[in-house]
Amino acid sequence: MNIWVDADACPNVIKDILFRAAEREQVEVTLVANQWIRTPASKYIRSIQVPGGFDVADDEIVRRVQPGDLVVTQDIPLASFAIEKGALALHPRGELFTRETIAARLSMRNFMEELRGAGVDTGGPAAMHPRDRQNFANELDKWLARRRSHVARQP
Repeated sequence: MNIWVDADACPNVIKDILFRAAEREQVEVTLVANQWIRTPASKYIRSIQVPGGFDVADDEIVRRVQPGDLVVTQDIPLASFAIEKGALALHPRGELFTRETIAARLSMRNFMEELRGAGVDTGGPAAMHPRDRQNFANELDKWLARRRSHVARQP
């Protein structure tokens, strides 16, 4: 059970939380981006640089993700593909995407994209708030606890 990070748009504060968790829990964290991503020296943290292009990093994550893995992403379609493969998907603001919620999130994303395509200014995301970081850390801790339980049951 590994953590995959859609790293191009992942806030640094979230990467720092993930880096600390990787060391503490000895879980592999892989950042995937179309640019070089600086990571601390660790046997649990690595970075994969993919060629530039539309959804290339997303496609790489989908290709590699396994059931039970965690995907950290703001990208709703990537979250949907991860869920289809049996992984969990977590937004950097702490929203856990599930089979029950992803269809509604995809519909809202598509609606907002249509508005932007029609020239409506929908604004950008709000700044990261300490509450968002805490929500993310809480959801990550829940996943890590499930991972510990799974690993403990392995022969």
